[in-house]
Amino acid sequence: MTPALTALLCLGLSLGPRTRVQAGPFPKPTLWAEPGSVISWGSPVTIWCQGSLEAQEYRLDKEGSPEPLDRNNPLEPKNKARFSIPSMTQHHAGRYRCHYYSSAGWSEPSDPLELVMTGAYSKPTLSALPSPVVASGGNMTLRCGSQKGYDHFVLMKEGEHQLPRTLDSQQLHSGGFQALFPVGPVTPSHRWRFTCYYYYMNTPQVWSHPSDPLEILPSGVSRKPSLLTLQGPVLAPGQSLTLQCGSDVGYDRFVLYKEGERDFLQRPGQQPQAGLSQANFTLGPVSPSHGGQYRCYGAHNLSSEWSAPSDPLNILMAGQIYDTVSLSAQPGPTVASGENVTLLCQSWWQFDTFLLTKEGAAHPPLRLRSMYGAHKYQAEFPMSPVTSAHAGTYRCYGSRSSNPYLLSHPSEPLELMVSGHSGGSSLPPTGPPSTPASHAKDYTVENLIRMGMAGLVLVFLGILLFEAQHSQRNPQDAAGR
Repeated sequence: MTPALTALLCLGLSLGPRTRVQAGPFPKPTLWAEPGSVISWGSPVTIWCQGSLEAQEYRLDKEGSPEPLDRNNPLEPKNKARFSIPSMTQHHAGRYRCHYYSSAGWSEPSDPLELVMTGAYSKPTLSALPSPVVASGGNMTLRCGSQKGYDHFVLMKEGEHQLPRTLDSQQLHSGGFQALFPVGPVTPSHRWRFTCYYYYMNTPQVWSHPSDPLEILPSGVSRKPSLLTLQGPVLAPGQSLTLQCGSDVGYDRFVLYKEGERDFLQRPGQQPQAGLSQANFTLGPVSPSHGGQYRCYGAHNLSSEWSAPSDPLNILMAGQIYDTVSLSAQPGPTVASGENVTLLCQSWWQFDTFLLTKEGAAHPPLRLRSMYGAHKYQAEFPMSPVTSAHAGTYRCYGSRSSNPYLLSHPSEPLELMVSGHSGGSSLPPTGPPSTPASHAKDYTVENLIRMGMAGLVLVFLGILLFEAQHSQRNPQDAAGR
């Protein structure tokens, strides 16, 4: 027998039994972890290997380790074995496979299991662009970011057993790092709740702490609720703030969302009376961070779809800019109904916008862009024609475009008084209201004038009467004249 033939025969004898096992009736085992394959540092985890009823022994291998990590006897009815890790550490993170042994030899290896440990680094941030509320069926982008330069970001969706999505890190001009994950189409059929992580390329199974969870709200076309504030839209720090979201649709749940925020507040719906539903969101005592634009949504318990958004409500924080403003009325704070008046808000300091508020008014403040002239910044709020509804106490504020929800201290209050009707001769004065003494003085002068005119009329009538009588007594003289 030639040396080549001898070598081939020996090779066939050595490979033959293994080939028969791999092609035999025993399937390859299945490997999984409980409570999952992504485990926080220090938490317990159980790895299960399920094979055949003929199995006599199970073996767990970790990629990169020269020896089997563990060997266990099967549990009754012998078709699976359990491998326990009482406290997850970085050492346990890695890629695992399992085998089982029967009378026919060792089985094929299972598919790999990636066992990940989280909590090795600080958590990233997760936000939705442009907001966590999206129309049902729409698409959006989730941004996972960190100030440190990690190699990869991972996005995980709660309740989903698919592999996590991984993207390379991108450096920003500001110095931070991020990855942008497209998401959609978003439908209300199930919950859309996400977390993200990051890791280094050389340790792909060692992740950071998870980001704070981010939930996406798919909104629909059902009728929008209304959103109002019980205290008014302009507040000072320390005040309490309650926003009320309500509807006549009868929603079971309401959420409140602030523009630019990562999260939202959810409250159960209350029914103050039949056919109405509402929820109160108490946010006080407020701070400058509460300033912003809010919307609310309603939903029914049997649906994951939220309503159309309410109209936006701006919450403004006063006293955050120390430059002063003033408020005046032209031609004056007292005006007759039907006439024109302009409220003038001014400041020596630069403001981009001026806002005018009326005490007790339900509508939002009037807002006008600032104009510069005569070394002052100002805005004119015309009111014409004036009605009794315009009467009240007004204040104005200044704001800057860098943060339009932070305002100056208020101006001194201005009371606008509306009285009478235009078109008559008895118009009220445009200055301060008259005192009783001034009314008495005006009445006396008027009487004197009337008495003087009556005296002149009497004197004139007397002259005419005298001439007529004189003509009757001397007709010849009258004829001669």
